[in-house]
Amino acid sequence: MTLRRRTWLTAALAGGAGAAAALWWSSRPPRGDEDAAALLAGLRNKAWPVPPGHPALAPDQWRERPLLVNFWATWCPPCVHELPVLDAAAGRWPGVQVLGLALDGADAVAGFLARTPVRYPVGVLGPAGLAMMRPLGNPTGGLPFSLLISARNEVIWRKLGATNADELARWLPQA
Repeated sequence: MTLRRRTWLTAALAGGAGAAAALWWSSRPPRGDEDAAALLAGLRNKAWPVPPGHPALAPDQWRERPLLVNFWATWCPPCVHELPVLDAAAGRWPGVQVLGLALDGADAVAGFLARTPVRYPVGVLGPAGLAMMRPLGNPTGGLPFSLLISARNEVIWRKLGATNADELARWLPQA
C-alpha cells in the first residue's frame, strides 16, 4: 500500500471514529441521573426570571409539550448566529416549545432582544447557569448548548455548539 493511500485510509478511519464519538456523546444519558432528572423537571416547571420589559414565563404553556432549551449568551458569537435558526424553528414547529435561557445579565439580554427579537420566551440565568448545564451533559460549560426534551421529560437530543436548520429539521419532528 502506498504512503498516500495509507494516509487517506488513516484520515478516513480517524474521521469515522470522531463522528461515531460525537454521535455517542449526543445521545448518551445525562450524568448524575438524580441531579439531571431534577434539573430537567426544573427546566420544564420553573418560571425563570425574564429581561426587563418582557412578559413573565408561563411554564404551564409547555408542561405537556416537547421542549427545546437553548443556553446562550449575548457575548457568544455562535449563540447569536443560531438565534434566527431557533426563531424559525419556533414558527415551523409550534408543537415544540423553544425556550432560551441566557447566561447574561437581565439588562444585557433586554438590550440584545430589543435589537434582535425572537418569537420564543427567554429567561435569564446569569453566570449561575454554567453549573446547571454540567449535569445535563455539558461538562465543559460551553455555549451554545441545546437540549430537546420530550413531553415525558426524556432528553431526545443534545448539542454543544451552534445548531442549524438541518439538524433541527431532523430532530424536532421526532419530539
